[in-house]
Amino acid sequence: MNRRLISAAITLALIPIGIAWRLAPLHLAPFFYKYGGSVFWAAMLYWLAAALLPRLSPPRVAALAALIATLVECSRLVHTPALDAFRTTLAGKLLLGRFFSLKNIAAYWLAILASAALDKWVLSKRRHV
Repeated sequence: MNRRLISAAITLALIPIGIAWRLAPLHLAPFFYKYGGSVFWAAMLYWLAAALLPRLSPPRVAALAALIATLVECSRLVHTPALDAFRTTLAGKLLLGRFFSLKNIAAYWLAILASAALDKWVLSKRRHV
């Protein structure tokens, strides 16, 4: 299977897992509830970028995903009536979030780093097969 398909499959698997993490009554500790959702979102972002740009190396995909995640987080500092109204919808909460947090950025970067390491490992295994 090629990298694009593997990355797309991982992306599609992470979406329902992340949504369930946030919406299902899993009775998670607040730390895991809060940052688990952020980790799944950022990992999904990494694998989506890898699926769309399969020729980019994992470090470059990670840099792109980290930039996008950071920009989305910083967008929470921008307030307009339309944007704030969208943020109160389910789609807005899942895609953009509502409140800025440096801790979210750290969670994103860690998830992206872990995803890039996994991607690099999978690529190295495929080259040796």
